[in-house]
Amino acid sequence: MSDALKHECGIALIRLKKPLEFYKNKYGSAFYGVNKMYLMMEKQHNRGQDGAGFASIKIDTNPGERYISRVRSIAQQPIQDIFAQINERINYELDAHPEYQNNVELQKKHIPYIGELLLGHVRYGTFGKNSVESVHPFLRQNNWMHRNLIVAGNFNMTNVTQLFDGLVELGQHPKEKADTITIMEKIGHFLDDAVSKIYKRLKKEGYSKSDCSPLIAERLNVAKILKKAAKNWDGGYAMAGLLGHGDSFVLRDPAGIRPVYFYEDDEVVVVASERPVIQTVFNVDFDDVKELDPGHAIITKKSGEVFIEEILEPLERKACSFERIYFSRGSDAEIYQERKTLGKLLMPKVLEAIDYDTKNTVFSFIPNTAETSFFGMIETVEDHLNQRKTKAILDGNGQLSAEQVTDILSERPRIEKIAIKDVKLRTFITEDSSRDDLVAHVYDVTYGVIKPEDNLVIIDDSIVRGTTLKKSIIKMMDRLNPKQIVVVSSAPQIRYPDCYGIDMANLESLIAFRAMLDLLKEQDKYHMVEEVYHKCKAQLEFKDAEVKNYVKDLYSEFTANEISDKIAELISDETVSAKVKTIFQPIENLHKACPKNLGDWYFTGNYPTDGGNRVVNKAFVNFYEGNKERAY
Repeated sequence: MSDALKHECGIALIRLKKPLEFYKNKYGSAFYGVNKMYLMMEKQHNRGQDGAGFASIKIDTNPGERYISRVRSIAQQPIQDIFAQINERINYELDAHPEYQNNVELQKKHIPYIGELLLGHVRYGTFGKNSVESVHPFLRQNNWMHRNLIVAGNFNMTNVTQLFDGLVELGQHPKEKADTITIMEKIGHFLDDAVSKIYKRLKKEGYSKSDCSPLIAERLNVAKILKKAAKNWDGGYAMAGLLGHGDSFVLRDPAGIRPVYFYEDDEVVVVASERPVIQTVFNVDFDDVKELDPGHAIITKKSGEVFIEEILEPLERKACSFERIYFSRGSDAEIYQERKTLGKLLMPKVLEAIDYDTKNTVFSFIPNTAETSFFGMIETVEDHLNQRKTKAILDGNGQLSAEQVTDILSERPRIEKIAIKDVKLRTFITEDSSRDDLVAHVYDVTYGVIKPEDNLVIIDDSIVRGTTLKKSIIKMMDRLNPKQIVVVSSAPQIRYPDCYGIDMANLESLIAFRAMLDLLKEQDKYHMVEEVYHKCKAQLEFKDAEVKNYVKDLYSEFTANEISDKIAELISDETVSAKVKTIFQPIENLHKACPKNLGDWYFTGNYPTDGGNRVVNKAFVNFYEGNKERAY
């Protein structure tokens, strides 16, 4: 993606079902779980590079022994930093105490980070300070083992204010309004309540105080706690939690917006945001890794027993299609094919744009996530050329010479690596014109492969703000002197803000929105903006379920092609000599390519939860009033 986005997060949970001695004997190390967690986090570093965190719990420790460890980092390479700290501490303990070397019991008792239950998180900060205090996992401490709660998630809640107010009504005094704190305290409240009730019942049954602890662990109903805590959550989430005594859970939102995959055998339970991560790290087949159903939680008890339970009634499945286009690892078998299909489905419009002149067209892509869609696009070009070659040979009625047939068969798509992304250039000069000049050189181009009569077709996975296209890519491409530059997006036009975890919180930064506004001005329809503003303003106090997305009315005045043409104007200027055209994926093709992930609110404004309409409503009011604050 040429426009940098802050987005997503990645979670990884490992529950070792056997005693640590088992992994020492079979795999040579009692640190098997720690090593696997490092790999799982590294394999998901695409999902977060602002920070990383790790937490572990030792099961069945004696009172007075430390059983929870946590480390977090916002270093430049946070995953490496975390595990460097962990390794340094482990090596220090082993060097200082040689008797620990081959004694798993002593290792578990005295060395931090080793444990049966491990949780990892990689973070992209969507907003707020990127301080270590903002990095997951979060820890809620208590002297009662069962009330210790560790939480990490890939999520964003649209109704955090209402959830916060709910905690205040319960008599709590949360230290922050951040959604992670709010969610943790919500779960913690019902966890405290459940532990307290079980304890009182056990006392009535005649058990001593010391006898109650293991029985609380047995009787604690994690699913019931989650059902109460998550009752009013509105957002997209994959929420993972560890309880101090050894229970764990991962809960997925009812619309399936955020992804969750899991694998279980007699040795481990593993949960992650990405399927190929589990496949690679544990060397298992595609079919062995299951997707957690929306609204469900995978719960592992201290005993090692695993349950899949429905926590919230599933809504219509609206798994995020942007996951498939850009965020998730392209090594997933399904995602790889979907991205190729996105490229294939664009080709009819591309061929039309170049007037089917493949001889004078160079095809390329913007590195790196558009590469797979590019492969699909080229396969379709080859199919088109093969049909044309076959027709030319048949039309020859056997009268063509060998030289003519060879000439016909020799035509193939012209594929070149045109755009080259340089290492990140630091725009350390604050003066605008200097910064713009530096930004313009984020990409470089390959010279000498484009002729003045050539079309240059270049595919990107999506066009969000258009800033890098305008300030860098288009200008660099124009230096090659092509006749026409056709910018192809494997995603549809991004018209609406996201509120479920991706940093697209306002409308005016979206180039499709700016294009639509320009068209309204040109056609003397800009009065509609004020009309929609008043409709949105009137809804600010409505219940979420009653709010309508009136921003759709503005887009409905124009065809997708009209907006695409205006975007082409916006990403070029008078200094660009080549004709510039943009082609976007139609919505129906997106659904064909990603049939299981129909969450398309970025493109259609059809939000999967009620809170989404409130967010777009507030975002439009903010735009109109010139208010730069976030809409959620």
